[in-house]
Amino acid sequence: MKICVFGAGAIGGYMGVKLAQAGADVSLVARGPHLAAMQDKGLTLLEEGQALQTVSVTASDNPADLGPQDYVIVTLKAYSVPPVVDKMQPLIGPDTTIVSGVNGVPWWYFHKLGGPLEGTRLASVDPGNAQWNGFGPDWVLGCVVYPAAEVIEPGTIKHIEGNRFSLGEPDGSKSDRAVALSKALMAAGMKAPVRPRLRDEIWVKLWGNLSFNPISALTDTTLDVLCTDEGTRSVARNMMLEAQTIAEKLGVKFPIDVERRIDGGAAVGAHRTSMLQDLDQGRPMEIDALVGSVQELGRVTDTPTPTIDTVLALIKLRGRSAGLYE
Repeated sequence: MKICVFGAGAIGGYMGVKLAQAGADVSLVARGPHLAAMQDKGLTLLEEGQALQTVSVTASDNPADLGPQDYVIVTLKAYSVPPVVDKMQPLIGPDTTIVSGVNGVPWWYFHKLGGPLEGTRLASVDPGNAQWNGFGPDWVLGCVVYPAAEVIEPGTIKHIEGNRFSLGEPDGSKSDRAVALSKALMAAGMKAPVRPRLRDEIWVKLWGNLSFNPISALTDTTLDVLCTDEGTRSVARNMMLEAQTIAEKLGVKFPIDVERRIDGGAAVGAHRTSMLQDLDQGRPMEIDALVGSVQELGRVTDTPTPTIDTVLALIKLRGRSAGLYE
C-alpha cells in the first residue's frame, strides 16, 4: 500500500511519522524550509511523555517524483487545494483514493447524499469545480481530523492532543478501501473508525469551527473566554443554531446539543483557535471553508442565517484589512 500525505505540515507530518514508524510505504509532499529539513535530517515528532522520534522519510515538492499512489491524504488548508489539483495528477492512478482531510464543509458533500440536492457543487470550497472535475467525487473518501499539532521548527512536529481520524464513504458504506486504510492507520497507532454517517461528525466539528474561529479572531480571545462571556457565547449559540437548522434539513443528526458543544469548547481552556493563530502569524485565513460554506448551504436550503451573515462580513473585512483574505 502506497500512501502519500499531500501537505505534510503539522497534521500531515504527524501522520507521516506514525505511518513511517509502522513500516508503511509513505511519502510526503511539502515545501520550503520544512521540506528541506525533512530531506536533510528526517522528520521529528515530539509527543508528550515520549522521547524525540526521528524517521527518514521520502519527501518532495514535486508529485511527479513519487508516482501513482493507493491513497493520497490531503491535509492542506481548504483554500490551498483547488490551485494544486493539476499538480497532484501524477499521484493519481486508476485505483487511487483521495482522502479528504480538510476542515469545513467538504467539496464532495452532495455526492451520493441522495435527494433533490444530489450533485450540488459548492463554490465557496471548490471554486470553478476544480476538485469535482480534477479528482472526481467517486475517488474521494471522507476524513474528519481530530488531532492538534504544530510545526515548532522546520522538520519538527509537536503533537498536542488527539489521534483520531474518522473515515467515511460519501454513501455511508463500509468499503474495502475505507477498511484497508483504517487498518493501516490503526497499525500506526492512530484511531481510524469507519463511520456510516460521517456527515454527522463533520457538522459537530464544524459547529465549533464555524463560530469559535471567527469570534476569537475578531475579539483576540481564547476559547475559555469567548465560551463563557455572556455576549460572545450568545453569538456563538445563534450561529450554531442557524447551522443546526441547515444541517437537519440535510438529514444530519446531532448527538449533543448546542450548550454542551459550547461547554466543550470552554473546557479546552486558553486555546487560541487556528484562525486566530493565522491572524497572529500573518497566514491566509480559512474563512470560506469554515464560515462562508455554511452561509452558502443556508442559501441552498433556503435557510436564513442572519448571525452567520453578520459575523462573516466582519471576519472577511478583518482578513482583508490584514492582507490575509481575498
